Amino acid sequence: MNGGTIFTIALLLFAVVTIFRGVRIVPQGEEWIVERLGKYYGTFMPGLNFMIPYLDRVAQRVVTKDIMLDVPEQEVITKDNAVLVTNAIAFVKVTNPVKAVYGIVDFANGIRNLIMTALRSIIGEMELDQALSSRDQIKARLRESIAEEVLDWGLTVKSVEIQDIKPSVSMIKAMEMQAAAERERKATVIQAEGQKQAAILQADARLESAKRDADAQVMLANASATAIKNVMAASAGADTPMLYLLGEKYIKAITQLAASPNSKMVVLPADIQETIKGLLGKFNKVA
Repeated sequence: MNGGTIFTIALLLFAVVTIFRGVRIVPQGEEWIVERLGKYYGTFMPGLNFMIPYLDRVAQRVVTKDIMLDVPEQEVITKDNAVLVTNAIAFVKVTNPVKAVYGIVDFANGIRNLIMTALRSIIGEMELDQALSSRDQIKARLRESIAEEVLDWGLTVKSVEIQDIKPSVSMIKAMEMQAAAERERKATVIQAEGQKQAAILQADARLESAKRDADAQVMLANASATAIKNVMAASAGADTPMLYLLGEKYIKAITQLAASPNSKMVVLPADIQETIKGLLGKFNKVA
């Protein structure tokens, strides 16, 4: 093989490689950023494209389909100093590949950091109960807070979803202790209220009993007075009724004295009737 043949083969090979490198087929859903001598030259759209080999190069292949970005789990502090653990997922679309390539070094990492910062800020303005029950509100505010900032990067935030928002492990333990203390407090209050009601009922019972005893004593006294009046009226002032009443009281007193466990002997007067008369005479003299 002579030198001319080798040169021809090399030239043909160079031509084939040049043509191969100059033809680019861009798949659907992508746009390629092309630089010429290190400077932005143009954007290849999906389909068949041509470039000058050795002068032009594909700087970056940009995906124009919706991009799903996971935001890692992080701890955030609420307004009432509760610690929550939350993570999110963002759906982003590249609307301007040139800005996405030259506006920021890594737009995916930039969006993640924006979402994490916005989450800390939004949840930090809420109390624990509000943060746990306001997922839709957090999502809406999160999307609004980063939508304008990513426009300079040629991006559109289509949606931001809160995957999970829950108390941290230490916070769960604190909440369990708080719930146990609250249950114990309620039990103590209920017990104290029951004791209070029982004491009130017992006092009412004692008051009612005392009232009934007083009414009974009044009724007995009235009955005794009526009996005495009737006896006095029947005997026309004789001493017999008075002797009867005094004798009855005397006998009751002797009976109670005899029933006492400390009494050993009860001495009765020989003539009870004369004794009572003597007492009656003393009462008359005093009167």
